Amino acid sequence: MPPGYSQDVSNQDSGQSSERDAPRSANRPKPPSVPPKPKRVSTRIPVTPANPQDEPVAPTRAMPPQAASTPPMASTPPRRTTPPPSYPPRQQAQAAGSQTANPEPTYQQQAPVAAPPVRKRKKHRCCTAALIILLILAVIFGGLLFWVQGQIQTVDALSGEPDTPGSTTLIVGSDSREGWEGDDGTEGARTDTIMVMHAPESGPVSLISIPRDSYVAIPGYGSNKINAAFSFGGPQLLVETVEDLTGMTIDTYMEVGFTGVEEIVDALGGVELCLDYDVDDEKSGLVWEAGCHVVDGETALAFSRMRYSDPLGDIGRAERQRQVVGAVAEGILSPATLLNPTKLLPVTSATLDAFRVSEGTGVFDLMGVALDMRGALGGNAVTGTPPITSLGYSVDGVGSTVLLTEEELPQFWDDVENGNFEAGEEVGGVE
Repeated sequence: MPPGYSQDVSNQDSGQSSERDAPRSANRPKPPSVPPKPKRVSTRIPVTPANPQDEPVAPTRAMPPQAASTPPMASTPPRRTTPPPSYPPRQQAQAAGSQTANPEPTYQQQAPVAAPPVRKRKKHRCCTAALIILLILAVIFGGLLFWVQGQIQTVDALSGEPDTPGSTTLIVGSDSREGWEGDDGTEGARTDTIMVMHAPESGPVSLISIPRDSYVAIPGYGSNKINAAFSFGGPQLLVETVEDLTGMTIDTYMEVGFTGVEEIVDALGGVELCLDYDVDDEKSGLVWEAGCHVVDGETALAFSRMRYSDPLGDIGRAERQRQVVGAVAEGILSPATLLNPTKLLPVTSATLDAFRVSEGTGVFDLMGVALDMRGALGGNAVTGTPPITSLGYSVDGVGSTVLLTEEELPQFWDDVENGNFEAGEEVGGVE
């Protein structure tokens, strides 16, 4: 055995004994390829025994050794019996901090809020109420149309000839003296007013007055005054006579009784008429001061009948008759009448009582005539009479007549039919 071997062995044995006594985890070397494992340090606070005489808790492998001479704590804090407080998330805390730092209010755009059911029900109720009102108005309007249709007085007047371009209406004022207290020297039932209203397919509406004493050919009766045709054969013969004279087919016949004008004007509350000279006519009963006046029905009737005190005779009377017709039509079609039920019903009743129309004429046909009449009363309408050669043409057995210019009549009526005259032009008259 080599020298010193026993000593080394003994020393080695003693070193191994000391290593066995020490904790294995503390003194045992680790392989160089494995990094040393860090020691775990407990963050748990040791609890002091209730009795200060008790020994301190022996250290464990997870805790570093403690000195035995550590003095006990002067007082033991009370054991927590309540759960720890809950803290808001970090985002909420930051938001709270920003609100504290910036006290100014912030506004955020809110999403649109849907209408509550109560508003929908209110809207539904409003729609229902409006629908009920419309239904009531429709029923009233339908009832009014049905009543008007039942009040229309018709007469067999149209000839049945083929239609011609445009719409042609024959407006006749019957000079029957039934119910009239005046005396203008006229006997029997004849036509005091004869007007042809024509709405062409293109061009202005025309309202042409045919003098009642015009000397024309009457089918089946030879030549005579045109108003004699009404006396000889009623509305039908008068329509045929006018169609032969004008070359246009009559689409609608309208006849107003002599006293009808008075009733309509009174229902309207009066109309405004103008005449530029004084009149005191015994036969018609018209007493007039030059100028414009709002007159009642009786005065309007005398205004349209007077001719002996008129310097132009039948021509002047035709002009005044057109003025009366225009004033009456303007009053009927005015909003003050159409939008006032208390006035509309009496006016409608008086108009229907005063007029007779051709068979087959309905409410909507009358509306079309009214629209044509509105156009004929405007400043763009063509007015006047056919061309006249003489106002005092004497014929044996007939008397004094109005002689029309035969050579110019065909072209005159052709221009009326086709709307060739200028708007607002006054045509015809005495040459």
